[in-house]
Formats: sequence, C-alpha cells, structure tokens
Amino acid sequence: MKILVLGATSAIAQAAARLWAARGEELLLVARNGDRLSAVAGDLRTRGGTVETLVQDLDDASLYGRLVRPFDRVLLAHGVLGDPAEVEPAAIERVLRTNLIGPAQLLTLIGEQLPPGACIAALSSVAGDRGRAKNGIYGASKAGLDAFLSALRQKLIRRGVRVVTLKPGFVDTPMTAALPKTPLFASAESVGRGVVRAMESGADVVYLPGYWRIVMFLIRSLPERIFKKLSF
Repeated sequence: MKILVLGATSAIAQAAARLWAARGEELLLVARNGDRLSAVAGDLRTRGGTVETLVQDLDDASLYGRLVRPFDRVLLAHGVLGDPAEVEPAAIERVLRTNLIGPAQLLTLIGEQLPPGACIAALSSVAGDRGRAKNGIYGASKAGLDAFLSALRQKLIRRGVRVVTLKPGFVDTPMTAALPKTPLFASAESVGRGVVRAMESGADVVYLPGYWRIVMFLIRSLPERIFKKLSF
C-alpha cells in the first residue's frame, strides 16, 4: 500500500507512520524541515517501512503538482495552532493558509488522482465544533476545514474514494507544549492508533479519543446566551 503523509514530522503523523512502517507499507513523507524529516524517515526504515522523503513547504501552492499521484492512503497532519494574542492580519492569514486554504487546494488536486478504494484523512480539531474566544482563528480554520472535507467526501464517494475527518481533542505534542496539561489530554501514540483505525473503518467523522464526541455534543448543545458567558 502506498501512503502519503503530509506534515510527516508532527507527533501524530509519526505515531501513525510507525504503525504503517511495521506493516511494511510504502511511505512518502512530506515536511518542511529536512533534518527532522530525515530523522523520522530513518526511524521508520528501521521498523520495516519503505520510505521516501520530500522536503516541501506545504504553504507553497506552486509545488502541489509534485504530490499529485495515485496513492492508496493520504494523511494530512499539517497545521499550526497560532497565537490567539496575535491580531495582525498577516498572523491571521498564516493560520488560515496553513490550516484551511492550503489543505483545500492540495487535497482537491490529490483527490482527482486517487483510485477507487483509496482514502484521504485530514486532522481537523474539536476546536472547529464551536468558536471559542481563546482560539478563535484556529477554531475558524478548523471549522472551515470540516466543511471542506464534508464537501470533498460527497464529491469523491462517487468514485469510491473515502474522506475521513479526524477530530482530536487535546493531544500532548510539541504544538501544545505551552498549554497546562489536564486529564483530557491524550498521547500522540494513542491518537496515532486512532488515525490508522479510522482510515481502515467506514467512518466519516472520528473524534480522537472517542469521548470527545460526547464532550463536544454537550458544548454544542449549550444555548448561546450561556455559552458566551463562559471562559473555557
């Protein structure tokens, strides 16, 4: 099986890739940091995977054509949290470009070349379920990604290609290193296992870990008059 991993140096992507490597799958890893990418690739080769790498800035749409190939599985794990305190237009645009605009452009192109039976999965977030003041731009970017993936799913299912929306909650990764850890945090390894399971199942939208489906149902159910007074 040929698998494309976008944002391959992220902790969740690495955890999923280790499982695929142990199965002897063929992996193409894409990330912007060449040194980190080489280290990840070396680790995966020792686990049994056939690994190629491509150093590429996934914010650069001019290079997307290099990734348009007939893969069996595509995992998009590329994203940024951003700084909620940054309100300059350029900072906001960077988050939207990385989390929404780039993925929408890239997955649209890749989806056209995937064979029947293929699967695209993209890491969104529970933050996209309801906008919160503490991460408004990040949440908006993930809400937009959710809507795009829903549309792509409807489009590609006619060709037998599945699209899975992955919605992790708090995950203990370098991206969340500055956040205080609570019992709701999951390890990257457990979420990586969930990613692989989700891509093998028939699910369309998967919360990781699964308890987030209940948590977010409750949060979405709060009346706006109450929700706007909360500070979590």
